[in-house]
Amino acid sequence: MATVNFSVPDDVKDAFNAAYQGQNKSAVIADLMREAVERAERKQRSHQAIARIVERRKHAPALTNEQIRAAREDGRP
Repeated sequence: MATVNFSVPDDVKDAFNAAYQGQNKSAVIADLMREAVERAERKQRSHQAIARIVERRKHAPALTNEQIRAAREDGRP
């Protein structure tokens, strides 16, 4: 297991110690770090998905409002 050292403001340290009093703070920090990594990975996947959509839209055929309206009407019973 690795040891990690971070500098944090005193008020953050005090609030953390108060919130997690009596708990294994190393385990809490490890869980918070896992959550932060997962959040960063989700954000990256989201950005990549948006970039793919934007790129596909560049090559998508353009339709007029009339064409879209006609397609809607054709699809209705």
